[in-house]
Amino acid sequence: MIRDTPHTVTDETGRRWPAPDGIPFLRAGRAALAAEALARIDADDVDGARAALLADQDDWWRGPAADPAALRTLVRERARLSLRDAMALLAWGEVGDYFAHRWSDPTFVAGLALTEAHWNVPAEAFELACGIGHHLRALAQRGVRVTGADVVWAKLWVAHHWVVPGARLFCFDAAQDWPPVGSGFGLVACHDAFYFLAPKSPIVARLRALLDPATGVLIVGHIHNRDWPNLSAGHALSAGELADLFPDATMYDDAELTRALHERRAPQAASPDALGKAEAFSLASGPGLGGARAVTNGLALPPPGTALRLNPLYAANRRIAWPSERYAREYGPRATYPLTSDAPAAAVLDAATEEPARRRELLDLPAQW
Repeated sequence: MIRDTPHTVTDETGRRWPAPDGIPFLRAGRAALAAEALARIDADDVDGARAALLADQDDWWRGPAADPAALRTLVRERARLSLRDAMALLAWGEVGDYFAHRWSDPTFVAGLALTEAHWNVPAEAFELACGIGHHLRALAQRGVRVTGADVVWAKLWVAHHWVVPGARLFCFDAAQDWPPVGSGFGLVACHDAFYFLAPKSPIVARLRALLDPATGVLIVGHIHNRDWPNLSAGHALSAGELADLFPDATMYDDAELTRALHERRAPQAASPDALGKAEAFSLASGPGLGGARAVTNGLALPPPGTALRLNPLYAANRRIAWPSERYAREYGPRATYPLTSDAPAAAVLDAATEEPARRRELLDLPAQW
């Protein structure tokens, strides 16, 4: 893929695609939108192209469409806006709550634990359905060169501006032919999204094809169990079906991974039969997979000296104030942070703050959170 202007690229077939801010929009089935964005870019209206692409959503979206005037405001004033301001202007609603507070939710903690337990010191990592880049940011902080892909261009644009500005990012649908995102990755991941993706077998094959053939590890986190009453939409799987897709995998109950990080120990794997009633599963696979190690201070915590802030779920009275009743139901039961806190409003990660940081009472948030 060749950059032919600062905001467009040409693929190997010679077709041009919009790529404002270096993020190629390559979605199959969005030819009209791609053409509109290209026309705007060619007419020197790059901000108009940005606003048009920011309005696009995935096929599961059931929320309101973003207000075009709000999107123009977002594009025009992005330098002074916070991450939360951006998501409000995008009209993401509960998805915005999820992204804003993901740094402390138990599914994110589980994903960190899974990755650290099977850490193979990758030089480069790729994440499919990376959202706004929470996991990419954690990897980049450890010196990993990161590449992410998502079907929603707006999520990648938010990742670029507020979360992980150094990442290579691509917008495409997992079901289409993939663009050349790279190869030989030490780590390939898909977190909290695999249950949305179809058809699953070809997607798994594509993920495996990206791995370093000798040392690569494939991580798939928080896969909803079809046999448990899940709160989200998607194509959930049973534990047996997942084992058929990943016959070489080490599988975990997602809740066990969250506990392992909180308790500074190695997570305990489980058989498909034992996982029958788990809320969600996670797995590690690939040619470089070894046994699980204790989850201590690798990805479990940011690097020493990192600036920390009190988890913003704590209200002025220092008690947890959930952003919604649904959020409380989905994440509250497995949260690792206490319902009340006396932690400082700001600190740095050191020996004195390690435990509240491990509990997610203190958080490493983006500067413009």
